Amino acid sequence: MKTLLIILALALIASSCGFRKYVWFISIGYGAAVALIGVGLLALFPHALTAGTVLQCALFIIYGCRLSGYLIYRDRKTAYNRRMKGEVKQNDGVSFGAKVAIWISASLLYALQTSPVTFRLINGSDTDALCIIGLLISAAGLILETTADLQKNKAKKKNPGRFVDTGLFHLVRCPNYFGEMTFWTGVFISGISICSGAAQWICAILGYAGIIYVMFGGARRLEIRQDKNYGGDPDYQKYKSTTPIMIPFIPLYSVKNHKWLVA
Repeated sequence: MKTLLIILALALIASSCGFRKYVWFISIGYGAAVALIGVGLLALFPHALTAGTVLQCALFIIYGCRLSGYLIYRDRKTAYNRRMKGEVKQNDGVSFGAKVAIWISASLLYALQTSPVTFRLINGSDTDALCIIGLLISAAGLILETTADLQKNKAKKKNPGRFVDTGLFHLVRCPNYFGEMTFWTGVFISGISICSGAAQWICAILGYAGIIYVMFGGARRLEIRQDKNYGGDPDYQKYKSTTPIMIPFIPLYSVKNHKWLVA
């Protein structure tokens, strides 16, 4: 429990940038928190590290730095902020109490998401088959997410007013969210063989379920925005009705009407 509190404290420190800009709690602060947790685990468990846990922590650091770096670039160098104006709450529209609530709840989620690696180190577990499988899945997710972001940026530079349906977006409408879910699926799978006791299982399950919920909520928000921007385009309507929204080859085409997906 003490270690989890330290990890939570690191997440709180990293995501506190959200007090400057509300949305950063769950964007730039998210990536920063995951990266700092990776660094923190390496520092906290120097004698318990194995090849598997070192690689897992390295993936956290790479994942977090890539995400935060990409989001900072998007905020400063693209028209994203102009497109999102009016759709995301601004600082003056959010009370201090609400900011504290999202800061704490988001940081807790980040600590729970990374908990399978924390528990592997706490329990002194070796690099087993599930750790290796989880590493491979997480690495694949990171590659998918990075590729999707690069493809979207390239497509938007070429044709800013059109929806993106090329590359990975030809297979699924939210490949970056799919990559994100794949990354954390790998982390969760890596912990299946080492979680000990109800508390550790509850933490790992809550963290995994939480990020999956957030990703589907983000997909719903994106679908609503795209319907608003491209709803009158027959090509978009065909694309939407034939391309899965979240998982390739799984015929789920819309989550807009699932109002319980709030993110």
